[in-house]
Amino acid sequence: QVQLVESGGGLVQPGGSLRLSCAASRINLRFSTTGWYRQAPGKERELVATIRSGGMTTYDDSVKGRFTISRDNAKNTVYLQMNSLKPEDTAVYYCNTKDLGFEYWGQGTQVTVSS
Repeated sequence: QVQLVESGGGLVQPGGSLRLSCAASRINLRFSTTGWYRQAPGKERELVATIRSGGMTTYDDSVKGRFTISRDNAKNTVYLQMNSLKPEDTAVYYCNTKDLGFEYWGQGTQVTVSS
């Protein structure tokens, strides 16, 4: 069974940084399109960043220049480096991957940006 396990969330002050990890099992992220989504209280889930099998990345305008998505093929893990965090980045962050018509989600990790 495919599993995605997120980690790295926590409480950080505005302007701070966090790195989220999405470790996969029973699926090779190198050949998949993987994305980070987030959902704030009372809001819909939104796409933050994606990385395709070839390495191409895309970002939502709200995080461009602050967040970086990357992949370590040897560790079968996708990362989201988040810098210059703002209170509006507070949300549960989810990892998602798509492969052969199937879609998989992780359990989510909470990111709270507050002083």
